[in-house]
Amino acid sequence: MSTAVAPRQMNPLLAAYLRNLSAHPLRTKAITTALLQFFQEILASHLAGAPPPRVAKDAPFLLHVLARAQVSSKAFKMAAYGFLVSAPVSHTLINALQRVFAGKSGLAARVGMLLASQLVVAPIQIFSYLTCMAVINGAKSVDEVAKTVKAGFGKVLRITWMTAPAYTVFAQQFLPAEMWVPFFNFMQFLTGTYFNTKIKKMRLEAEAKEKKAKEPKKD
Repeated sequence: MSTAVAPRQMNPLLAAYLRNLSAHPLRTKAITTALLQFFQEILASHLAGAPPPRVAKDAPFLLHVLARAQVSSKAFKMAAYGFLVSAPVSHTLINALQRVFAGKSGLAARVGMLLASQLVVAPIQIFSYLTCMAVINGAKSVDEVAKTVKAGFGKVLRITWMTAPAYTVFAQQFLPAEMWVPFFNFMQFLTGTYFNTKIKKMRLEAEAKEKKAKEPKKD
């Protein structure tokens, strides 16, 4: 006597997301990235120990609550970055990569696509990310932007090279195909939060050193 195994049903929310991703890929990616960047900024601010945004004492109670929760104007700027920069750049690069390797299969094609992703796509994404982070964090000149990119590019690229291939192989081996998109979004959220937290800590340390240097020395 054989036992029939009922087919596993996909989560309705996941199914709806994947339908939208297929029908409107750029719009869906842009909205998803904007939301993830918004919450990533809030979480990174808490992890870095950043001071909450200042609010006037006579401001509405809701603004005080949002400030304590680290919901600042920067969180909305990060959402704009995700919607207007990160998602379109990634969408364009990945589509170009897929066109180059369209119709190719086998180990050589998979390895070639992975190498192209890490050696071409990732550096462009990191450069645009660090450039936008510098501007959002208050850089007012090309020199300040260049310093931020120079200080963080190598570190971010090394971490990307260590993590991205690992979770790509993990997804290919252990997750069903329909779970790849949300899984990659989750992993990018984690790594992005880590990078953002590191940048915040670097800025806080630099500000603390600058403040200490300006203090008059005691005899």
